[in-house]
Amino acid sequence: MARSRIQVVPFRRKREGKTNYNRRKKLLLAGKPRLVIRKSLKGIWLQVVEYSPEGDKILVSAHSNELKKLGWSLSTSNIPSSYLTGLLLGKKAPEKKVGKCILDIGVYPSIKGNRVYAALKGAVDGGIDIPFSEEIMPAEDRVKGKHTKAGDAEKQFEAVKQKIIGKSEQVQKTPKKTEGKSEQVQKTFPKTEGK
Repeated sequence: MARSRIQVVPFRRKREGKTNYNRRKKLLLAGKPRLVIRKSLKGIWLQVVEYSPEGDKILVSAHSNELKKLGWSLSTSNIPSSYLTGLLLGKKAPEKKVGKCILDIGVYPSIKGNRVYAALKGAVDGGIDIPFSEEIMPAEDRVKGKHTKAGDAEKQFEAVKQKIIGKSEQVQKTPKKTEGKSEQVQKTFPKTEGK
């Protein structure tokens, strides 16, 4: 008599090695937005994603190609560009009222000092509150680009970093054009004494 086994086919994204559903479930149970970091050979993507039953919603995102608009002419897939992309995301986050997040590195292995953690360091320096350990962060000289073969890497790094920081400060310092209605009324109709 032959025995037949019922085979359960796993989800497509699990079969393809794209999603670890046990890890995703733990991240979603935290109830906080996730800082999703994905890397490729040509760049790095950072997104702050919030869970929704209809589908995840992207609150704010940054890609390493955006650095080219700020004067970055070196590779967009190294540690300094990952840090700057994280810093750029951290400076965009207050516009969407993103304060606290948890890190989602997907199926990438957790390797000390790699591009993923350089991007995390940039996001934390940009103002996003993310729990992490200092042990996993890359060294400061690697973040600044001293290890790269390009001679002007450190100068470009500092210049682009100042543009990112200065850009966000300009947005915060810009005075609002409209005053509160009650202040306008008081200026137009000042209180008179004796009435």
